[in-house]
Amino acid sequence: MVSKISPPEERREQAETVREEAEDGRVDAEIGRTEKEDHREAAEVARKEAEQFRRFSEEARESRDQHREALEVLRQEQESLRDLQEQMRALKEEARIAAESARNAAMAAVQATAETLEATLESMKVVEEMRRTLRDIRERSTPA
Repeated sequence: MVSKISPPEERREQAETVREEAEDGRVDAEIGRTEKEDHREAAEVARKEAEQFRRFSEEARESRDQHREALEVLRQEQESLRDLQEQMRALKEEARIAAESARNAAMAAVQATAETLEATLESMKVVEEMRRTLRDIRERSTPA
């Protein structure tokens, strides 16, 4: 089939077709560039969110570490208090034993004092008896 279009007209149509294809390519390239820019922006947003998540995770880790350290301090303080309680129980028992010994010593001292007073009273009775006897002897030996 023979074309009825003249060569300059044919070239103009070819040029027009090439220009349209180039324009379509430019439009496609612009769309591709826009899509790439959208993807780049989405990737940037995702990167920022990932960084924020990483920071939150780090803060949570630090918070857990601080909490763990605080619990360890409390555990050590509780252990220290248990040790002090045990020492206090031992001291209390020693004090109870010392108080019992002191009570026994006081009772012995009271008993010894009572025995001494009783002996003193007996001695005083003997002395008084001796005085009476001496008085009686004096009264009998003195001529009246």
